[in-house]
Amino acid sequence: MISRATIADVPELNRLVNSAYRGDSSRQGWTTEADLLDGTRTDEEAIREFFNEPKSIILKFVEDEKIVGCVRLVQHDNSIYLGMFAVDPTLQNKGIGKKILIAAEEEAKKQNCNAIDMTVISVRKELIDWYKRNGYVEVGEKKPMVFDNPSGGIPKQELYFITLVKNLNSK
Repeated sequence: MISRATIADVPELNRLVNSAYRGDSSRQGWTTEADLLDGTRTDEEAIREFFNEPKSIILKFVEDEKIVGCVRLVQHDNSIYLGMFAVDPTLQNKGIGKKILIAAEEEAKKQNCNAIDMTVISVRKELIDWYKRNGYVEVGEKKPMVFDNPSGGIPKQELYFITLVKNLNSK
């Protein structure tokens, strides 16, 4: 079931996001950044702050009373930024990510947004290809690595983000 996360979910969201992106646990899934960055992806303080940001929500996917997926959405103008997208590494490739992505797009439409944009680490080819299969396109924009918090990670190589966008008004 997908619903809005609350501040009470912060500890579980923090564990999920860090397990999906960094450390040995992330290697069980295909979305790991463990070979690209050291350190954690986020922390509880940063996630708590997201709940205080205007036009920011976090959707959670709950299965067997456990949060196994999430995504953060932030409205800006008539678009939504998608970030902190995570699925439990032991449950990846089971369609949970696709369901969360669809829910994010539905939420964007509810907020009268006509597009979703995101940044993805440029060397994450498999992930970029997955987004492209789901209607996202590269817009040619590169951004330096900027993290949600000071512990956002230590790059092991030179990295940058690329921007992907999906127009929600087209079929």
